[in-house]
Amino acid sequence: MRKVKIYITLKEAVLDPQGKAVQNSLRSLEYNNVQEVRVGKYMEMMVEDTEDIEAQVDQMCDKLLANPVIEDYSYTIEEVV
Repeated sequence: MRKVKIYITLKEAVLDPQGKAVQNSLRSLEYNNVQEVRVGKYMEMMVEDTEDIEAQVDQMCDKLLANPVIEDYSYTIEEVV
């Protein structure tokens, strides 16, 4: 069994209004040293171990989990003991 941790973020060129709202809220709380906030998604899934697990995760992200037009993704795969 493997644990897959997926991180999805907006591409750099895409505006992030949610990140801007968080940044403004932090500034109103006087955290003025925060220069930029980008908001993303984090997912975990447990997957049965297969030889092509990386290809499967790439397909899942490309087809459903991430929008490849505006989002980038990365992931890690850990063995579950």
